[in-house]
Amino acid sequence: MKLTDRIHARYIENRRAGVLAKRLAELIPPGIQLLDVGCGDGLITQLIAKARPDITVRGLDVLERDHSYIPVKFFDGEVIPYGDATFDGVMFVDVLHHTQDPMVLLREAARVARKIIVIKDHLLDGLLAGLTLRFMDKVGNARHFVSLPYNYWSHQRWLEAFQTLDLQIGRWATNLELYPWPATWICDRSLHFISRLEVS
Repeated sequence: MKLTDRIHARYIENRRAGVLAKRLAELIPPGIQLLDVGCGDGLITQLIAKARPDITVRGLDVLERDHSYIPVKFFDGEVIPYGDATFDGVMFVDVLHHTQDPMVLLREAARVARKIIVIKDHLLDGLLAGLTLRFMDKVGNARHFVSLPYNYWSHQRWLEAFQTLDLQIGRWATNLELYPWPATWICDRSLHFISRLEVS
């Protein structure tokens, strides 16, 4: 394992998962059934479920991991294998920028979700944003053989996508404080957002 991988695993990965799970749990309405698309090993999903025992969660991913914290169903990465309005909500945590066209899965989420779509992703805005995001993506995901097309969107592009799909922003936050000092100076910088979108 490379030095950067060891540092990420020891000092960043678990802390980031805990902070992110807490922030996402605050966005999710009571008592809903949630599908986590691109859940990876399911650690964040499991932490959300522990913090919010009132909700039910299921995982969906394109890759099989050696270990998963939750049961995971596998799919082709484009068509969510459930009928229209099957779940109250769909969640994407750092998933959409790994796709060739994020609109494909966003449309699928709008089809499958009855009430909300929860997203955590990146913003391609600001000085050296692209280079920083590529570095973080490679360190965090290359060892898991996750596809890395580096398909980041600006804030404006996200807003256009939401408008196209008639999704209304219920909550939006960028000051997530996911990383410990001093990594926060480089890796936070409003490069991340979480949002709860209301499905019309």
